[in-house]
Amino acid sequence: METASSPGMADHRAMLLLLFVLVLLTQPPRSRGAEVTTLSQKHLVDACTLVMCGPVENGLPGRDGRDGREGPRGEKGDPGSPGATGPMGMPGPVGPVGPKGDNGSAGEPGPKGDSGPRGLRGPAGPPGPAGREGPSGMQGDVGPQGAPGPKGQPGPKGEVGAPGVQGSAGTRGPPGLKGEQGAPGERGAPGNAGEAGPAGPPGLQGTPGARGLPGLKGDRGAPGERGAKGESGLPDIAALRQQVEALQGQVGRLQGDFLQYKKVELFPNGRGVGQKVFKTAGFEKPFQEAQQVCAQAGGQLPSPRSAAENEALQQLVEVENKGAAFLSMTDSETEGTFTYPGGEPLVYSNWAPGEPNNNGGNEDCVEIFTNGKWNDKSCGEKRLVICEF
Repeated sequence: METASSPGMADHRAMLLLLFVLVLLTQPPRSRGAEVTTLSQKHLVDACTLVMCGPVENGLPGRDGRDGREGPRGEKGDPGSPGATGPMGMPGPVGPVGPKGDNGSAGEPGPKGDSGPRGLRGPAGPPGPAGREGPSGMQGDVGPQGAPGPKGQPGPKGEVGAPGVQGSAGTRGPPGLKGEQGAPGERGAPGNAGEAGPAGPPGLQGTPGARGLPGLKGDRGAPGERGAKGESGLPDIAALRQQVEALQGQVGRLQGDFLQYKKVELFPNGRGVGQKVFKTAGFEKPFQEAQQVCAQAGGQLPSPRSAAENEALQQLVEVENKGAAFLSMTDSETEGTFTYPGGEPLVYSNWAPGEPNNNGGNEDCVEIFTNGKWNDKSCGEKRLVICEF
């Protein structure tokens, strides 16, 4: 059945078509292909119901689109780009201090550190006790020449040497050149003929003239008479032998003195008084062994015969800090009478008060203290060894 259309009906249809197109455009892309047909049919039916099939003039009002069904939810879109970093917030309050944790296991020892700077040298400690005398070592190499030491005191005057043998006369030297003849003097004026007067004093020698040309070599003179027979040369040989023997004796004495000097130098510390030298190596021994040490070095235990010698010994005992040293005197022959090694009586003494007292009945030797005083002592005790040369 056909119905006539009116302008108002045409406008109503146009609005419905526009609405339909808008619904189609608002659908998601992937759901459009599957649901276009269903939706188009549905809306066509609705359009037919509202427009085509209803009365033209007295049709029902159109349905409100708000009661339609919600379409399917579209797929999740791609994540958008990150926004700008927001400003940094204020720091929060400090949290409470947590409980102390357990001690961790001991770590491996670290590498050895570098050596620290060398500390200052400490003060010198007191000298230790002297060790036992070691065996004599082998002679070392000659060291470099040291700086010259201070000039020593003049040594004792040596003994007068043996008179030397008179030397033989030397050969006669060549004769000197003959002087030039002086110029002749002026001739005097002729005097009256008379007796000749006495000869006047000789005039001054004139200046020598220029040397003349050498003359021709003269003829060889006749041979002179044969001279007297000279003395035999045997006495000269005997004199030379005496000189050689004297020199050999001097060399032997010098060698002996040098060997003794080397032995004396084994004792580092010493004092010289007059013609005596006191030396010590700083070790202690009983009296008998001390005598042997000094004898092997070419000396003897000290026999002070003056206050100056006694003071030199006192200084050595003080330097070595041993308390006391043995002297050479004993009273082993006669108790209470001390003598030198050769049996001579003492010419000087410096006993401490109340000494000698032969304490214990066996004090036959003498020791000198650091104050220079003497005391009789048992010979078996060990005391500092000082030798006299």
